[in-house]
Amino acid sequence: MGERTFSAATLDDVMRYAIQALLQDGERVNATKGANVELRGVRLEITNPRARLSRTETRGKPFSCLGELCWYLAGTNRVDFIEYYIPKYKESDEDGVVYGGYGPRLLASRAGNQIANVTNLLRAKPETRRAVIQLFDAIDIVEDHRDVPCTCTLQLLLRESALHMIVNMRSNDVVWGLPHDVFCFTMVQEIIASALGVELGTYTHLAGSLHLYDETRQAAESFIQEGWQPTTIQMPRMPAGDPWPAIDAFVKLEEIIRTTGPSLTGDLDVLDLYWADMVRLLQAFKCLKVKDLQALAKIRANITNAAYHPYIDNKLRKKA
Repeated sequence: MGERTFSAATLDDVMRYAIQALLQDGERVNATKGANVELRGVRLEITNPRARLSRTETRGKPFSCLGELCWYLAGTNRVDFIEYYIPKYKESDEDGVVYGGYGPRLLASRAGNQIANVTNLLRAKPETRRAVIQLFDAIDIVEDHRDVPCTCTLQLLLRESALHMIVNMRSNDVVWGLPHDVFCFTMVQEIIASALGVELGTYTHLAGSLHLYDETRQAAESFIQEGWQPTTIQMPRMPAGDPWPAIDAFVKLEEIIRTTGPSLTGDLDVLDLYWADMVRLLQAFKCLKVKDLQALAKIRANITNAAYHPYIDNKLRKKA
């Protein structure tokens, strides 16, 4: 079956190793969502979780990744919200919601806000092994829904002043699911690390079934053909201290941009540069949706971190 453990500094590198292994050694499976090749019991480790965005033309998807994170942080599973960023979610629509959406499970579970719960537990007992967020529920096996969580648990371990995360997936699509999962979960990891005032540790991603669908095989091969990407480019460090006031403001601004337009006169003044850049990426996506390239160029000029510029430059070049 070949190698099942892949460790590297960046998302791109672990994706490359995993896709190469699937193309070479994956076993044929005919699943509900389509024919695929599969590796079982795969372990992916990213030693620099801030390198969470792909740098490639094929899988460089900052806008949809950021949109899905907003969906989680807003605590909602509404289809109209996430369909704006990822139209494919429309296929999971059940009376206007995605049953398996992570937002309510993260922030409004039976036990309340799970992110707050594990943060408080780690603050009280730094060496605990009980800081676990549960997303897949026992009822998800019994009931029949169009979408159920692929993620079972997120475990946080605080060791030597660094916060490590271990994610257990029952099922993971390497082309579409993996980049979004890594982005969102490492952001949650860093949110908790910032709240605790500790360093960001490693990110470990365990997949019971890591698979490559036949319909995305060409995209996977194109990703491989793009070659190795830089390992030094990463997202900036999240500001120290309680991140939730900024996150609350960020979520409110996201709704304004998504439901009205990209203009936000003066509203970014309440945010530091880190979160202001996140908002500007959302504005950039809105400009792409409404095909306002002039406004897009202005927003690009206002983004302070150069790591985000290539994603907008690529869009401007293609539109031009």
